[in-house]
Amino acid sequence: MHPAHTAARHWDGSPRLLPPRRSLHIAANSPARLLRLGQTARCRHCSSRIDWYPRVDDRPIALHPAEIATADVSASCRWHLSGGIAYPHDDGSGWCRIPHAVLCPQQSLHPQVGSPRLVSLRRELSLRSRRLIDAGAFTPAPHTPVTAAPGDESKPGRPIIRIFLVTYLGEGPIETIRCVVQTRRRSRCMRAIRATTRGRWVLLPTQLGRSQPTLPHTNMAVYDLSHLPYAEQLRWRAQRCTAHATTTAAADLALTGWQPFDPLLHADHVHTELPTPARRRTRRR
Repeated sequence: MHPAHTAARHWDGSPRLLPPRRSLHIAANSPARLLRLGQTARCRHCSSRIDWYPRVDDRPIALHPAEIATADVSASCRWHLSGGIAYPHDDGSGWCRIPHAVLCPQQSLHPQVGSPRLVSLRRELSLRSRRLIDAGAFTPAPHTPVTAAPGDESKPGRPIIRIFLVTYLGEGPIETIRCVVQTRRRSRCMRAIRATTRGRWVLLPTQLGRSQPTLPHTNMAVYDLSHLPYAEQLRWRAQRCTAHATTTAAADLALTGWQPFDPLLHADHVHTELPTPARRRTRRR
């Protein structure tokens, strides 16, 4: 006599335990709305795993995925995580995180790498990277500057954008900046953040109120968004399209590409002339 086979039991009559399916949600008051999937990546130079985390100044930093004993790391290289935000000091515990740039074998040896533990860890990453390169499974990415789209050679490849009276450096041409929200299919949104309300190109001084005598007093082309409404500037800074502008339940799948503009570090992206508007082609009859 065989037990009755039902959907709640196996063929032998044992109960089929089905745990309830739960969906992940991001708290509305969370300081970081980036999913764990969007934080993990591979280094472009050595193919080692890295974890991206936003800092307090909204700039991303690549950290080594494993924790290291605080005694093996100098005070200037100690980082800790709190609420998804990376802070440049230890939290008082015996473990901390370290930037990947300190351990990257393709970078020059960091002066703070002096403990045997860090030297051994850097050697392990170097050997792994060399094996992948010899096997043809990995090729270090060369430094290729971002260029403008075809037909827009006059526009900067990485424009300087002004949001809430703060200047940022974009990750690419304005037309190609995508939304960072995760869709229902668990993929990144393909829509561009540029909508009907657009900014305007203006000439602003490179110093912008900063007293830096090493910089010449020249003007630079800036894509100004300060005249837009508050909600629209907030959407641009969060790098969200119009469909996900007011969606609080949707989490981010990638980090925003804004970098605080520094006239010394980003001098190669400064353009002294305004981009020429694209001419419309008229069909000849």
